[in-house]
Amino acid sequence: MSNDVRILVVDDEERIRRLLRMYLERENYMIDEAEDGATALSMALETDFDLIVLDLMMPGMDGIEVCRQIREKKSTPIIMLTAKGEETNRVQGFEVGTDDYIVKPFSPREVVLRVKALLRRSSTSVFVKTETSTKDVIVFSHLTIDNDAHRVTADGKEVNLTPKEYELLLFLAKSPDKVYDREQLLKEVWHYEFFGDLRTVDTHVKRLREKLNKVSASAAKMIVTVWGIGYKFEVVSE
Repeated sequence: MSNDVRILVVDDEERIRRLLRMYLERENYMIDEAEDGATALSMALETDFDLIVLDLMMPGMDGIEVCRQIREKKSTPIIMLTAKGEETNRVQGFEVGTDDYIVKPFSPREVVLRVKALLRRSSTSVFVKTETSTKDVIVFSHLTIDNDAHRVTADGKEVNLTPKEYELLLFLAKSPDKVYDREQLLKEVWHYEFFGDLRTVDTHVKRLREKLNKVSASAAKMIVTVWGIGYKFEVVSE
């Protein structure tokens, strides 16, 4: 898998780009670099990268805006690099669709492990199953989640989700009719202990519904808001 993986590393500090390139190339990943947000955005939209490592604080267009504009067009997995003390910015990053974040100063080995984990979650071709193996598939009348292939189809059409959108849908779908509040979802899906600003969950639910609705209104209605509490996955009966 590594030989075919292409990663974009975005940071205005050449020292950090060089360090990340060195460690990621050791894993046989192909690395491209960008030193500012505008260049990164242009490259990300022109090329289908497998993953983007994106610095949050850059002169000109920052990582939040780059991520937001990428998400309007693509579901490329994104890891945000943030400095200590940028708690609010990290929340903003999750709101616009960041899949993971790493706090500076970081261990390059930690970055490699996070990259590998995110690539595993986002890949549609990591596992080749034989006909006799038991497939990890959840099937509803309007929605199918193939967890082996990390693929979602609604009324027979594939839905292109980011890794976090996929994890959110899978988590809810595994327990139909169970209501989760936003704090629980942040902890279980984002593994993020933050109880102040919960818009991260709302933003991802909204984006998930919109993507499902483009191919199946019935599938979109399965993500139900429980007012005053949170969200649940409801099986549509016909």
